[in-house]
Amino acid sequence: MCDFGRHNHHEHHDFGFIVDAPEIRALVEETQRLTASVPDVKQRVEALRPAFGKLLAANDWLPKEYGEPDLKSGMGGGIGQYALYRAEDGSLCLFSLVIPPGAQTPIHDHLAWGVIGVYRGIQDETVYRRTDDGRDESRATLEVARQQRVTHGQFYTLLPPLDDIHYVKTVSDTPSISIHLLANDTACVTRHRFDAASGIVIPFRSGYSNAKCVDQSPDRQ
Repeated sequence: MCDFGRHNHHEHHDFGFIVDAPEIRALVEETQRLTASVPDVKQRVEALRPAFGKLLAANDWLPKEYGEPDLKSGMGGGIGQYALYRAEDGSLCLFSLVIPPGAQTPIHDHLAWGVIGVYRGIQDETVYRRTDDGRDESRATLEVARQQRVTHGQFYTLLPPLDDIHYVKTVSDTPSISIHLLANDTACVTRHRFDAASGIVIPFRSGYSNAKCVDQSPDRQ
């Protein structure tokens, strides 16, 4: 049995503080405060930087099992996506994304503003921009907008449609763990996988490794 120490870990809860740690509560509460008080999304995301940076800098708040790969992941490649906090109305989520060494996510979008940072390991991120008009939902023309290496404590913001399409690859010899704060229920909304070479766009829903989406039956995870 895992000993989560100071964490109040709700094994059977799919919403709220699935991992209840002071650092997570502080970030969620600050996000809720800024969402209510700062109407401009760009200003809101910038104002979140100090609180998000504190979470990445803190140690020992992430349970060990939520930093492990998941061979049954909906993202494929052993990538684990673990819900840490989910608002029941789908307005906010916090999750860890675990990518094994050498593995990478598909090219995908997020469809929400947010902040993403690396908690452990090293990732290479490639960001794309669409050069088509977006009218054909089944196809997209992409070009590389930028590439960057992201290490422990570093993070970046999402402001769709700017910088919303990317993929990340672990380049450290241990799994990378990134922390995602996003203004939707990311793993349970229908997003898009992109094939940059063929231009094909496929709807997908990644799902969480440790929590159910509202339309999942009890025997499914």
